[in-house]
Amino acid sequence: MLALVPIQLLSDSPPEMKDPIQPPFHTWPFVLMFAMVIGTGSVWAVPMTNDPNGFHDISWGTSLSERHDLEPIHSDSHIVEYFRKAELPSFAGTEMTSVLYVSVDDQFARVIIRYQGDHVHRQVLGFLESRFGRLERVPGQMARGLTQQYNWRGPDTEINLTYQAGTERGYIFFDSRMLAPRFDDNLTGSP
Repeated sequence: MLALVPIQLLSDSPPEMKDPIQPPFHTWPFVLMFAMVIGTGSVWAVPMTNDPNGFHDISWGTSLSERHDLEPIHSDSHIVEYFRKAELPSFAGTEMTSVLYVSVDDQFARVIIRYQGDHVHRQVLGFLESRFGRLERVPGQMARGLTQQYNWRGPDTEINLTYQAGTERGYIFFDSRMLAPRFDDNLTGSP
């Protein structure tokens, strides 16, 4: 996280304003406006046109432990990660690095997709836009950059895509809007 603190030149300041840590009151609105423009430039939530209410053929809340096509690969007391046994990880018509299905308290709540390569990223982004809604290109939005983030939000599902251009790595999260907050509850020990 980048913190911006305006610094006033000390030579022209009255004695009571020579503290470089505390800028004059009139500069704060400019600092806050600049920080908001920088901080929100690359993340925009787009209303989802076709909420999938799950991923592929599995609805949110389904028990994954009873499915014979999934194999658990990591688990703790509340969270279990699975992968599909009989197929290569794929999404948007192309091969992915991995596709994980995640349950919390034996309820399907999240899919984590990892991929590599700029050409794969362009294909994935095009697929998501065609299926769930076009991204709104607004002035000031970063469509290119070191880290690109995109978000589609429906009544039951939220899709977050993060692409790191420097390493050409992408991550997609399909989350149940109802169940995903329980991941945070398990991290903090909330009931």
